[in-house]
Amino acid sequence: MSLSKATASQVKDVRFRADANGCLSRPAFEGAVTAALKREPVATLVHLDLDDLIGLNEKHGRDTGDKAIGAVIATLARAAAKEGWTLGRIGGDEFALLAPGTSLEPVFLRAEQLRQEIDAALAKVVPHGQKTTVSIGVANMPRDTKSRGPVGADELMRKADLALLAAKEQGGDAVGLTPSDDMVLKSSYYSAAQLGRLKGLAERQKKKEAALLREALDDLLRKHERS
Repeated sequence: MSLSKATASQVKDVRFRADANGCLSRPAFEGAVTAALKREPVATLVHLDLDDLIGLNEKHGRDTGDKAIGAVIATLARAAAKEGWTLGRIGGDEFALLAPGTSLEPVFLRAEQLRQEIDAALAKVVPHGQKTTVSIGVANMPRDTKSRGPVGADELMRKADLALLAAKEQGGDAVGLTPSDDMVLKSSYYSAAQLGRLKGLAERQKKKEAALLREALDDLLRKHERS
């Protein structure tokens, strides 16, 4: 093998190797998604990034922004190891988690817990009084794509990005789904009467139903964390 070919091979290996936190590069993560969609009948993807990292850097300097990113990576790495998920860094402050063989509902609920864990970790590394948060989008096969292989991987990542944008549109610091649904299979969990009351409350409060359900989930988690 020539020197140039050997060097190219080494560069390729580095691009597809996990770092010390077990975090894959974007090409390696996309490869993992493609492989999972070929192998598994169901898979769920979590896409997240920091809210207003640019503002944080401008106000407190890039060192603070780097500390915030480090806190996110550490929290995600622990979660990925615990859940058996795959972690990837797909942009400067954009990360993704792949949960192969896992349906949408448990991942959505875990993503809400993860949002709170990351917010708490960020509060420890940014200046006092500075609120720094993350937004999260969740997409699923077969809900958001029926395709498999590279086409399905591209579609799933695109839908997760749309779900992230939906979370940003709620004001950030939220977990979102693709715009086609306000909440995860609400009819599986709530009666028609409850959904009617929820709709009425959302109209009176001028809030989205998903935002109200997120508030209720926050209250429930706090209640049991204290017990």
